[in-house]
Amino acid sequence: MKNSRLVYSTETGRIKPEADEAMTAPVGDGIVRLHRETKGRKGKGVTLITGVPLAGEELKALAKTLKQKAGVGGSLKDGVIEIQGDQRDLLLPLLEAYGWKVKKAGG
Repeated sequence: MKNSRLVYSTETGRIKPEADEAMTAPVGDGIVRLHRETKGRKGKGVTLITGVPLAGEELKALAKTLKQKAGVGGSLKDGVIEIQGDQRDLLLPLLEAYGWKVKKAGG
């Protein structure tokens, strides 16, 4: 049953994802991208950070640190960090300090 996509069972209740699947970092091209997006947010802009080579608790800690440095709110959804407002100019040097290649992308 290794390839099973079972979500709920009447015998055991909720089925959690296996630890090795839940904690893997996303595979990408090695570039962290900073996007600005307003779609679906009633005109309010957010900065999206994608391609970060971290997973799990490390990614949550990075998101918290970036929100504190910017002095704004945000969230972490599906491996993408969302920071309120257009914070690309502020976040670019912070992310480069981690040794990652960072690019501004989008409008």
